[in-house]
Amino acid sequence: MTRLVLAAELAEDVERIVAHLPAHDAAHIDERVAEVFDALAILRDHPLIGRPSMQGRRDLVIGRDARGHVARCQYDAVDDGVAVLALRAQREAGFVDR
Repeated sequence: MTRLVLAAELAEDVERIVAHLPAHDAAHIDERVAEVFDALAILRDHPLIGRPSMQGRRDLVIGRDARGHVARCQYDAVDDGVAVLALRAQREAGFVDR
């Protein structure tokens, strides 16, 4: 099974998303964040899932509509590990360059 690595910068992304949710009357914020991290587990079995992105990275779409998020990932075949580099709400404009 492929090793899943979460980049340290992911904490900043989660904080930004969590801070944004109450402004839009989102309910069950803890559950919503847990759903995102539960969805990332698929990368252990399918490390190349998601649409191709720049520099050999991939974007995994999680959820849909207002509950949608995008995780930027990169697979390392030598170490058999997939790193989750960034996370954003699906409706955000883009990723911070990482």
